[in-house]
Amino acid sequence: MIEVSSWLAAFRLRTLPLSLSSILMGSFLAQMQQKFDWNIFIFTILTTILLQILSNLANDYGDFVNGADTDKREGEARMVASGKILPLQMRNAIILFATLSLFSGLTLLYLAVKTWAVFWFFLGLGVLCMIAAITYTVGKRPYGYMGLGDISVFLFFGIVGVCGTYYLHTQLLNFEILLPASACGLLATGVLNLNNMRDIQTDTLAGKRTIPSRLGRKNATIYHIFLLITSIILMIIYTFLQYHQWSQWIFLFVLPLIYHNIYIVIYTISNKDLDPYLKRLAITSLLLVVLFGIGNLI
Repeated sequence: MIEVSSWLAAFRLRTLPLSLSSILMGSFLAQMQQKFDWNIFIFTILTTILLQILSNLANDYGDFVNGADTDKREGEARMVASGKILPLQMRNAIILFATLSLFSGLTLLYLAVKTWAVFWFFLGLGVLCMIAAITYTVGKRPYGYMGLGDISVFLFFGIVGVCGTYYLHTQLLNFEILLPASACGLLATGVLNLNNMRDIQTDTLAGKRTIPSRLGRKNATIYHIFLLITSIILMIIYTFLQYHQWSQWIFLFVLPLIYHNIYIVIYTISNKDLDPYLKRLAITSLLLVVLFGIGNLI
């Protein structure tokens, strides 16, 4: 019998702040237009959490099947590779969470969408999210093994997450929200980059051609700095364009945390020592969004 702790570890709950950041950002932006809906907010959060857990379970299973999870891997233990969860049990869990994600997403669309054209568009987008969550490491040609994970994370944790949430609340699209949406996507990509920098040696041995394994540690560090600094610049530009009051700048209180993360990445020698900073960067991303929302709603 599998312990609950093993499943909780497989869910990798520390990754949830990233997915929640994009939903909160889209919801804050909608509230700024006086078009926030609690029912839509709740089911958007639920669907996102289910998709994130689905992605984490598929990642655990896929890396085991493709040989990326070995006893030399740094960071948290994977449940299938460690034998705590059997492959068949993990496959069943993937099917379960895919089904739950679908039903939650359909409920969300029932509450939020007013035309069939928009319904089918968002249904297709939701199915695409599910496919992307699974095929990151699962299948004959997982795109995460080709260095495409960064693009996927930027799109789904940034553009799709923020703009999709904003539209479901408001039934509107505003090109300026691409700035905070991109900022969320860049910070989420930064977390993935840290993860891949930590695993650069084992990923290379397993043929997992992530951005760090392609660029090398030095250039991956430069790439990381670019991601984090650009995200802050985009938030500053958006605030300038929408400036009304001083409180809109309180999101800048995360700058010391961003600086500390960059400092750690530059001066940390051992890749395994980067592991704690994945969670911290994810929380920093969530904190930035919360401060941004509070500053604009005061």
